[in-house]
Amino acid sequence: MNAKMSDVAQAANVSMSTVSHVLNGTRKVDPDTAAKVNQAVEAVGYIRNTLARSLARSSSGTIGVAIATLSNHYFSETVRAIETACTRSGLMMILIDTKEDPEQELKAVRALHERRVDGIILASAYDPENRVLNYLTANKVPTVLVDRLVSTAFDQVGVENKNSSQKLISHLIKLGHRRIGMVSGRLTQSTSHERIDGYRAALADAGVPYEDQLVCCGESTIQPAMEATRRLLSLENPPTAIMTANNLMTIGAMQAIREAGLEVPKDIALVGFDDFDWADAFSPRLTVVAQPLEELGAQAVKLLLKRIKLPDGRRQTIRLEPSFVQRDSCGALK
Repeated sequence: MNAKMSDVAQAANVSMSTVSHVLNGTRKVDPDTAAKVNQAVEAVGYIRNTLARSLARSSSGTIGVAIATLSNHYFSETVRAIETACTRSGLMMILIDTKEDPEQELKAVRALHERRVDGIILASAYDPENRVLNYLTANKVPTVLVDRLVSTAFDQVGVENKNSSQKLISHLIKLGHRRIGMVSGRLTQSTSHERIDGYRAALADAGVPYEDQLVCCGESTIQPAMEATRRLLSLENPPTAIMTANNLMTIGAMQAIREAGLEVPKDIALVGFDDFDWADAFSPRLTVVAQPLEELGAQAVKLLLKRIKLPDGRRQTIRLEPSFVQRDSCGALK
């Protein structure tokens, strides 16, 4: 049952009229009192928008999509795929970029819930307190997690990261490389650990020793990836090949390699996780793992519609298999 205004008043130890003034801005309220009311609103799970209180009783034909960072081509393409699937299902979509900020994410999810969306698709930001996941659970909001599969308490759709990363490294090993560097993503993200696991598994299968210094964190974006690649190239015994763990870091690595006066694949091999529009236009054309974004979007919407219809059904985690795209950036080791 949804919390009522009287529940907020009781939790904050104020009158209902005070709660009303705070929520509707109809009268100035002491800041400390207003803060108590807002804390109570969150604590009891009160939904401010009166339309949102009918969420359990009716359908708006609208879903919310909260994405951690739309500046990444991977996520913008994921959103496009979700929107395509929504259109086919006759749904409208409200999109919010949470900018990898857990505070912003909580505000976004609350806003979507208050606007009476039927469900939410979420690519979550890292939050050790799990505030958004706790909010969604407490308010029984139909939810599907995409890309970052962090809780089996929700439906989830992502790719098989470990095996795909392992394929990239195994490809380099088959070409003769034994000293392979990796520019990993943020270590707060589950996808980063899975891709590192794949890197290590490929080395172990080939009997190649793992070295900590050959894995540098690129923080999932361009500039830190440039710095991570510089560290790899400055080693006394630098790698002959590098794997980057997402598309933005591939760009950063390419810039650092060119800055060092090296050529791919003549002087160093490069492979990346994620395909993107210009990967085939780079010189050389990049060997990558391509994620099935159209299928990811379709599966996310399909799971959400099922969860909306059957709120208490068994949760599913779907892992999609990326495709290996071999191009020109590896070269056999001379």
